[in-house]
Amino acid sequence: MALTPRLDLRQSQQLVMTPQLQQAIKLLQLSNLDLAAYVEQELEKNPLLERADALPNEDDFNSADDGADFENEGDTGALKELSISDDVPLSAAENSAIDTDYDNIYTSDAPLDTPSDAIGADAANTGVLAASSGGGNSFSGTDLNLENTLSEDLSLRDHLSQQLNLLSLSPADKLIASYLIDMVSDAGYLIGDLNEASENLGCPLARLQSVLQTLRGLEPTGVFATDLADCLALQLMERNRYDPAIAALLQNLQMLAEGNLKELLAVCGVDKEDLAEMIAEIKMLDPKPGLQFGGEVAQTVVPDVFVHRRPDGGWQIELNSETLPKVLVNNRYYSVINNRSRRKEEKEYLSECLNSANWLVKSLDQRAHTILKVATALVEEQEMFFTQGIEFLRPLNLKTIAEAISMHESTVSRVTSNKYLATSRGVFELKYFFTSAINATSGGDSHSAASVRHKLKQLIDDEAPNRILSDDKIVELMKLQGIDIARRTVAKYRDAMKIPSSVERRKMKKQLIAS
Repeated sequence: MALTPRLDLRQSQQLVMTPQLQQAIKLLQLSNLDLAAYVEQELEKNPLLERADALPNEDDFNSADDGADFENEGDTGALKELSISDDVPLSAAENSAIDTDYDNIYTSDAPLDTPSDAIGADAANTGVLAASSGGGNSFSGTDLNLENTLSEDLSLRDHLSQQLNLLSLSPADKLIASYLIDMVSDAGYLIGDLNEASENLGCPLARLQSVLQTLRGLEPTGVFATDLADCLALQLMERNRYDPAIAALLQNLQMLAEGNLKELLAVCGVDKEDLAEMIAEIKMLDPKPGLQFGGEVAQTVVPDVFVHRRPDGGWQIELNSETLPKVLVNNRYYSVINNRSRRKEEKEYLSECLNSANWLVKSLDQRAHTILKVATALVEEQEMFFTQGIEFLRPLNLKTIAEAISMHESTVSRVTSNKYLATSRGVFELKYFFTSAINATSGGDSHSAASVRHKLKQLIDDEAPNRILSDDKIVELMKLQGIDIARRTVAKYRDAMKIPSSVERRKMKKQLIAS
C-alpha cells in the first residue's frame, strides 16, 4: 500500500446538536420559574413573539401599515397559538422526532394537551381577539394585584442604619458604626476581627469598642453579639434577668446540650427548680435575632402537574396551565415587515426570527407533552403510594420509566429535575419517586429506601423511654418485618434524618422524665 496523500469520499451518519436542539434540551430541564424568565428574554429579543394575553388589535396593524400590501394576508395567516400546525417552516432534521442516545425528548405520538385557555381556530385565522366586556369596574392598562401594593421587606442592615441616624454620634463615630453594621451577619452576629477593622479604619481599638458597645443596644436585642452565649446574655440583660447563676449556665451551654444536668446544678449552684426555670427562660429567647429582617425569602413551590382521583377509581393527571408560558408567533407582523424590507440582510434577519419563534413555540408544546407523559408513567408505577401511603412506595429507577414511555433515561432525568407533582398527600418533587431498593429477607419484592426510612422513624418514635432501641436491635426488628438491612445502613439513614444515637436519645428521654 503506497503511503501517498489522496482524497477519499466517505458517507457517514452522525448526530448534529443544532442550536434548536440545544434549546429544546435546555427548556426541558428548566423549572417553571426559570422557564418563565427564559421566555421573557426571548420576548425581548424576538419581535415576532407575542404573549397570548397581550394580543394586538387588527386596527393597530391597519394604522401601522399605512398602505402596505395585504394581498397575501390570507396566506400568511395570523397569530399562531401554542399547538402549532404541521406547516411550520422548520428543516426536516429539526421537525423530526428527537430519538437519539443523547436525548429522546419528543415523540410524534405524544398525547395532545391543548390548554384550556388556548385561542380557538376562528380567532387564530382572523387574528382578532374579542375583548371581554367589563362593567364599570374595568381598569384597562392598570394592574391592581395586591402584590403590587406591598412594600419591600426591610433588611437587617437597613433597620440598623435607620436607628443609627437617630443616635447622637459624631460623624467619625457614625462612619465606624456603618463599618460595624456591614460586619453583621444575617443572623445578627458580629463577624470579622475587630483588630483588623481598627487598622482598616485607622482608629484606636478602644474607640471602636466604645462605638460597638453603643450599637449593642440597638434593636432587635442580641445583635452585634459575638456568639450564642453573648446573644442570649444581651436579651437577658434587657429583661433584667442576668444574674451570676444564669451567667454560669450560659458559659456551659454545651453541658445543657448534652443533658448533663447534674454537672450544671453544681456549676450554677442552684436547685432543680431554679435550673428548670432558667432553662425555660432561655428557650423563650431568640438565638438568631437578625432573621426577623430581610432574610432570603424561600420560594413557594408551584406544582407542574396535578393528580386527582376520579370517581371511577382512576387518576386524572393534568398540567398546571398557570406555569406554562403562553407565547404566539405574530405572522401578520412578519408579513407587514417582510413586504417593506428591501435589503437581503433584513429578510434574512426576519427569517431567522420566524424560525426561532416557531421552534420556541413547538419546544414549549412538546416540553409540556413530555412532562405529562413522565408524570403519567410515574403515577402508574407508584399507584400504591397514592392509595395507601409511603410504606408502599416501590423501588424505581429512571430506566423503568424510560422504557415505559419509549424515551431515553437522560430525558427522564431532565424532566424530573425541578418539577413538582401535587397530590392529595402533598406536593412532591418528581425525583422523590425514584428510590433505591432494599432486599427482602424472604426473597420477595424489594422495599423502597424511602419506605424503609419511614419504618425506621416509626420504630424510634414508638420506643419506650426505658427501652431505647440500638441500631443492632433495629436491624433485628426490620428483619422480622421482612427487610434485609445492614447496621451501617440503619446508622446512615438515622444520621440523614437527624436522629440522635441510642445513647443520646436515652439521655434526652431521661431528662424529659426528670423534668
